[in-house]
Amino acid sequence: MIVDISQKILIVGLGLLGGSYARVLKRFGFHISAITKEASSIEYALKENIIDEGSTELDERIIGEADLVIFALYPHIFVQWIEKNQKLLKSGALITDVTGVKGNIVYKIQEILRPDVEFIAAHPMAGREVSGVENSTDKLFIGANYIVTPTEKNTPEAIQTCLELGRLLGFSNVATLSPKEHDEMIGFLSQLTHCIAITLMTCNDKENMENFTGDSFRDLTRIARINDLMWSELFIENKSALLEQMNLFIDKFNELKTMLETEDIESMRKMMRHSTERRALFDKK
Repeated sequence: MIVDISQKILIVGLGLLGGSYARVLKRFGFHISAITKEASSIEYALKENIIDEGSTELDERIIGEADLVIFALYPHIFVQWIEKNQKLLKSGALITDVTGVKGNIVYKIQEILRPDVEFIAAHPMAGREVSGVENSTDKLFIGANYIVTPTEKNTPEAIQTCLELGRLLGFSNVATLSPKEHDEMIGFLSQLTHCIAITLMTCNDKENMENFTGDSFRDLTRIARINDLMWSELFIENKSALLEQMNLFIDKFNELKTMLETEDIESMRKMMRHSTERRALFDKK
């Protein structure tokens, strides 16, 4: 199934990411429906013309008509939804997700999923420090990365459809990784950075520091304003890979600490130069 505007797209979980998906895809002319738990989210999305129809219930017609279903749910809720409700999906439907961990989710869902429905996993590497469909935007994915994580159970057509979806959404870089490679990469690039921000924000509780800080501290701790329910689950789901990356960080931090203790200026400068060179590779083009 290659994406075309005659297909109906259902988004399950109409928050920041689900709402942003809906905004972009609606702009292309797709029929967009949504199922989410908050009636206020459906009301807002209908009023703002983000979706064509929606429900807070498991509407059998809406689910059964969807050609492509995008799950924007927490990992454990996604698994529970498939376990309980997959019978409502039409034969031949393609489902994908936005889940931030893959190894513990992808194989589990592919194992329990009906053979006439295919799950191709994806991870939009985009977000904000706010939540809810009210904060969604059709600009969220510009300049961001989109990772598709196929397995041997995925068909070439499904993989191509998911890649095409990423391009339609406006991601600057659309790529594929295995679930294992994805989790290792995300452990470093996303989860470790959140761990650092959380630790930095909580290691010194001296009062009134916000009155004296500069932009460097604000920039470094931007992601410390965090959804504790979601991120604690993501950390646990990717425990092994994240612990490995945390240990690498601690080792390197201790190297820098030793350089300072011994006043090894040359080694510090060498490390800083390496940091500067590496950072240039991450600038958005």
